[in-house]
Amino acid sequence: MSRLWLFLHLLGFTLWLGGAIATMIMGIAALREERHGVGAVVRAQASLMKVAIAPGALLAVLSGLILTFQISGSTGELPGFNLWLVIMQGAGLVAALLTLLIALPTATKLSRLDPAGETARYFDELRQRQRIVGSISGTLGLVALFAGAMLG
Repeated sequence: MSRLWLFLHLLGFTLWLGGAIATMIMGIAALREERHGVGAVVRAQASLMKVAIAPGALLAVLSGLILTFQISGSTGELPGFNLWLVIMQGAGLVAALLTLLIALPTATKLSRLDPAGETARYFDELRQRQRIVGSISGTLGLVALFAGAMLG
């Protein structure tokens, strides 16, 4: 059963980070677009956030918690301290919270705004917030991925 949870954990992480990297590439490509074109890019990014990134983050965290409880449940005690495990869990949890509580609502708001109309200034502010949160969350996600690889 733990192999299934490990598969789900890896699937969630792949959806999450893969979608985030795709969103980042779309954002860089949008720099060459006119204002109306940026609106289409932002709507596509929001769709990717709702379909892959947020569900992937949720799946990765939930399956990670289940894996942790399975390890402690099979031995009857908590696993010994492992720095890489702590780094993976801590970075992953903070990255997921940033993704689910800040990036997802921001992407949803952005997808509803006109980038060239009266809301252009607010649109730009939200895009900047999205860039910052995405950068922090993505970096923490990569730290979690690296720490997971170091677990061996």
